[in-house]
Amino acid sequence: MSDDAPNISELSDNWRTPITLFSDYLKFEKQYSAHTVNQYVSQLGFAALYFNKLCDDWFGVQAEHIRRYSMALRAKQLSGRTISLKLSCIRSLYKFLKAKNIAQQSHYHNPATGIKGPKFAKPLPKNLDVDQMARLLEIPDDDPLAIRDKAMMELMYSSGLRISELVGANMQDINAKSGEILVRGKGNKERLIPVGTKALDALKKWLTVRPQFAKPDEPDEPGVFLSSQKNRISIRQVRLRMQEWGIKQGISSQVHPHKLRHSFASHILESSGDLRAVQELLGHSSLSATQVYTHLDFQHLAKVYDNTHPRAKKQTD
Repeated sequence: MSDDAPNISELSDNWRTPITLFSDYLKFEKQYSAHTVNQYVSQLGFAALYFNKLCDDWFGVQAEHIRRYSMALRAKQLSGRTISLKLSCIRSLYKFLKAKNIAQQSHYHNPATGIKGPKFAKPLPKNLDVDQMARLLEIPDDDPLAIRDKAMMELMYSSGLRISELVGANMQDINAKSGEILVRGKGNKERLIPVGTKALDALKKWLTVRPQFAKPDEPDEPGVFLSSQKNRISIRQVRLRMQEWGIKQGISSQVHPHKLRHSFASHILESSGDLRAVQELLGHSSLSATQVYTHLDFQHLAKVYDNTHPRAKKQTD
């Protein structure tokens, strides 16, 4: 099992067709991003290459085969998180096959049911503190690329955008007058988010130089952020630029897009304590997804507790 993208061309249609149907379902019905769909296809490709040695198609896979696959992944010393992800993709495929009546027998049982990967502790996402964020965003406005990068990072930190939401933002989505941006999140769900003054200022400066990045024959390109190749900027390019700025600005930890989103959530939550509001701003469908951002500094929590709980206040002489 190679760590590179799997080559499933050697597999028969019995293996490839269910993956293709599932990927179309994720893309067109669930409206998952291309990156997410590719991840599912890749993981299922690895599994199919393994199971192909044991049976003829997906419907011949037994629970024991999946257990053996899990053991093979462990032997490769993959993390518990990675193994669980791979097994989750397999479970999702079988749920789809049964829901769409593609399974060959009406009583077909999902062989991946109940098979879980090794337990693992979910690492808490790390954020930059307020001073680190200020240092990161102290970017001089002496270069068009620097102006663009500052606008991207200011917007991500101001509004807590996912990287896919940032690169997918269109010109008509930004309302500078009201200070809002219309964001299309996971499942193409839309939400309206406030944009801070500093982010609006950075965007205004970027829009003055943005025409330099537009193709002469396509002046109406809708994407807000464009690359030096005169196309909508890619997720990979954003990651690389943010990593470079983290180094240039002397940030001790690696800077990446999700760290700015997490910093936004953490700083809002520390100031307001309003978990529901943060959930709405982040576009989380459930509150449980937002609770990962509640690892506030203990001293901050203790201070809030001491100042607000009626039985926490210390007695004075």
